[in-house]
Amino acid sequence: MTLIKSISGIRGTIGGKAGEALTPLDVVKFTAAFGTWLKRKNPETLKIVVGRDARLSGDMVSKLVTGTLQSLGLSVIDLGLSTTPTVEMAVPAEKAAGGIILTASHNPIQWNALKLLNATGEFISGNDGEEMLQIAENEDFDFVDVKKLGTYIQDNTWLQKHIDLILALPLVDVEAIKNKDFKVIIDAVNSSGGIALPMLLEALGVTQITKLHCEPTGYFAHNPEPLPENLTDITNAMEKGKFDLGIVVDPDVDRLCFMCEDGSPFGEEYTLVAVADYILQNKKGNSVSNLSSTRALRDVTEKAGGKYYASAVGEVNVVTLMKSSKAVIGGEGNGGIIYPELHYGRDALVGIALFLTHLAKAGKRISVLRKGYPEYYISKNKIELTPEIDVDGVLEAIKKKYSKNPINDIDGVKIEFDKEWVHLRKSNTEPIIRIYSESDSITKAANLAKKLISDIKEIVASI
Repeated sequence: MTLIKSISGIRGTIGGKAGEALTPLDVVKFTAAFGTWLKRKNPETLKIVVGRDARLSGDMVSKLVTGTLQSLGLSVIDLGLSTTPTVEMAVPAEKAAGGIILTASHNPIQWNALKLLNATGEFISGNDGEEMLQIAENEDFDFVDVKKLGTYIQDNTWLQKHIDLILALPLVDVEAIKNKDFKVIIDAVNSSGGIALPMLLEALGVTQITKLHCEPTGYFAHNPEPLPENLTDITNAMEKGKFDLGIVVDPDVDRLCFMCEDGSPFGEEYTLVAVADYILQNKKGNSVSNLSSTRALRDVTEKAGGKYYASAVGEVNVVTLMKSSKAVIGGEGNGGIIYPELHYGRDALVGIALFLTHLAKAGKRISVLRKGYPEYYISKNKIELTPEIDVDGVLEAIKKKYSKNPINDIDGVKIEFDKEWVHLRKSNTEPIIRIYSESDSITKAANLAKKLISDIKEIVASI
């Protein structure tokens, strides 16, 4: 049983004892804390938007959440089965005080979570999250009397509204996509993407759609994180059939990856690279990704005459830097596309529309498009330390050792070696240093990580 309380939301496994998992008592407690925080921030706006993915516990958790919000005097707009970006867009459009998305994103079936949004439809900040957690810790909330209970309405129109807003974007060319007559296979892991993706593709003029795991039953057909090792079903289907591309999303449709026509992965890191390439060809500007994302985005951005910025890991950090740097495109290397012309949130649906436009106008097979981008490989490693080791001290020693190299320390330590890099971050929950490295071959990336692991061991031995 697990319960993780963080600034951006509450995540845990279903079942078990209160305080040790995401039990009904914990759902009510943290919902009440967030609702109370919203009322204090927006006393004149007693409205909140709620939506969920299709995981098995979703309906149960949704009833607890909406009932608790009503008991605080908040009026609930329930989008039902929806996507994370759809809820994010609905919050400001409905002039709500905030929103809650019930999804554990790419976590397995036994998990669920409350993802918390402010009035702009963006994830709450660190300071706001701390305030909310303090309210929960103190159980500092009051429920209204029966005559002041909030109202409850269901609104199943927002997926279509979301799609309509995507179609209206100047850089989404429906006619170009329609004329290509793409043959597409999709894998939505039996969650709400099974509803959203066909709606979007049909609106874009795609008529040849093969659906894989698109029944929103919540019984995930495979590990829901869209990584190559979890996508054998779509790979096998593409090897047997003739498709132009495959599209895969996670349960709440904020992460996106593509498959080439032969069933090989386009590369989750390159989802953002390809979309950014298209945007930057048509609009001058800057880009942002987090420190652990591929250098290819920087290369594509600089080639287009823009400037690349790297943020700390986490969507809220990417969004903050995108705003300050006036970036026209950004996101994370896990397939998260943030296109501010639509909204400041990771959105697989707008990513699909922009990518298909790019592919249609390029006039190339998807595998050929992929080969046109700089080739980089990321190696992901970790080193476990004993609890008494000063991890911050170890990272400071690494900074000193490599002080002649370009270093970024806004989130751990990232060291650049020409076009190679290594990023070291400590875990917030255990004595572990995560080590991500990138080079132009997987062997070089792995060797770079080994070199830093050896340095860390040497530093620890000398303490």
